[in-house]
Amino acid sequence: MDVISIGETMALFTPNEDGPLRYARNYQVRIAGAETNTLIGLSKLGKKAGWITRLGKDEFGAMILSSVRGEGVDVSQVKLDDAAPTGLFFKERKSAAKVNVFYYRTLSAASFLKKCDIDEQYIEKAGLLYITGITPALSESASDAVFYAVELAKKHNKCVVFDPNFRKKLWDGERARQTMFELIKRSDIVLPGLSEGRFLFGTADEKKIAEAIRGLGAETAIIKLGSKGAYYAGGNESGYAEGYQIQAAADPVGAGDGFAAGVLSGLIDHIPLSEAVKRGCAVGAMVAAVNGDIEGLPDSESLFAFMEQSDEEDVSR
Repeated sequence: MDVISIGETMALFTPNEDGPLRYARNYQVRIAGAETNTLIGLSKLGKKAGWITRLGKDEFGAMILSSVRGEGVDVSQVKLDDAAPTGLFFKERKSAAKVNVFYYRTLSAASFLKKCDIDEQYIEKAGLLYITGITPALSESASDAVFYAVELAKKHNKCVVFDPNFRKKLWDGERARQTMFELIKRSDIVLPGLSEGRFLFGTADEKKIAEAIRGLGAETAIIKLGSKGAYYAGGNESGYAEGYQIQAAADPVGAGDGFAAGVLSGLIDHIPLSEAVKRGCAVGAMVAAVNGDIEGLPDSESLFAFMEQSDEEDVSR
């Protein structure tokens, strides 16, 4: 297994029309979760990805399990819970640039994740452990499960990659900050956005954010800058990867998960950090150009064609 992750995936309801949800009458149902977005992205890029979670033993859980398995992600560590439901959320598009999400995940099956759901042998066989700041916010037991997985990963000398992915609707700000500090200390690579850097360190300066992350003990920091690209600092290497231009951002939600998939695939391929970050920027742009969290995730052929075409356009300008 190249990468494994732990987290909740929910049924996503998206109205067919833009505007406030109160006026929506027709919806499309998809699956969405930060961790599975990234794992599916990795699977499409030819990597072996595995998922640890709990789902409700209900129709939404069956839909999610079938969908994730169908995208090539290993679901052998998914447990079905007949006492708790699968989480739901709704996406409200007021405009292409303004997207709101509303969660219905309190006491969902994933919130009952616990340490005993983590199989040490599964962690041992993985190349990378990818975690986000969403799962620890679900419950104390889910937080314990994440920290236990990290402990096992470090025990077996696995690389831990952490995306803070702060969701202020899920938990208290100070608890979130302290939990994320502890996870940064235990991680090898950290992937925040500017807003998370501001929340954690009180600055939106990408170089200062990277310095603060590395000061806590992480070896590498990669700061997402949205359409502008990303800044990276690791070892003696630092610099910027420019963002890829797209005609219009159809749906920015999920672009960060795509970015993570691109970066992780680069790390698995052992390409230079600068090239891995560049690949992350490309995947993020491709996801943002398509409505939906996973619909824009490319396979390797599409990704490299997009990157090559963009590079040629830069040269011809």
